[in-house]
Amino acid sequence: MQSTIVATDLGSLPDGGFEDQTPIYQANEHLLKKTTQSAQGYQDLSFGDKLAFQIDEVISTDESRRIIEYTEALGFRQAAPGIQTPPGMRQNTTVHWMAHPRDVDILFSRIEEFVPPVIENRQSMGVLSHRFNTYRYTAGQQFRPHLDGDWPGFFVNSKTQALEYWKKGRSMLSMLLYLNGQDEGVIGGDTLLLDGQTVMRRVNPVCGRALFFRHGIHTKSVLHAGDVLAEGASKYVVRINVMYQ
Repeated sequence: MQSTIVATDLGSLPDGGFEDQTPIYQANEHLLKKTTQSAQGYQDLSFGDKLAFQIDEVISTDESRRIIEYTEALGFRQAAPGIQTPPGMRQNTTVHWMAHPRDVDILFSRIEEFVPPVIENRQSMGVLSHRFNTYRYTAGQQFRPHLDGDWPGFFVNSKTQALEYWKKGRSMLSMLLYLNGQDEGVIGGDTLLLDGQTVMRRVNPVCGRALFFRHGIHTKSVLHAGDVLAEGASKYVVRINVMYQ
């Protein structure tokens, strides 16, 4: 599949330090099939005032395989462009890329009925950011407890082919899209939703499953962690931001 580097940014390393000009790629071809399918198996995972839910069958096993193959071809690296985490918190490799606009539209159409139309008086923009942050975990790696930051929505300007962001709107939900799970040999690596040090919910990685939760530096945001991955297949997950006015 064809891709180009659309931008570079300062990349933070898992154990501290930075890498200059860490690439952000642009997908020039489609990875998803244009179908009428929608996600299934909604499960409310909220606790207290913390919003969280999961849905299944967001993408097919074939689509997951294609994304894994695509990101592997791009090359996973230690540095995460534009992301800053304390040393030792993020223990994985990553590749950041701009999905094809058609694929972004297809993906949102499959989850739209489950996405809250309003959160805290802010209306859904009916879109996902086009930036897909993909993470690969190998045995012994984890992501220690943290809050996800909120972000503007990123896209590639079709005229200038430059990476830009929408001047209006900000993300309110993280969408973690699991590309594989136990059926593909993943052992461990659950996502833990936390209240302090207490595990309130445990989400198993399943191919095609998507986990959503409130994010940003906010009292209602969900503290979470990626549990340690055991010996077995590498785990692949994509973080995508859900946009609100």
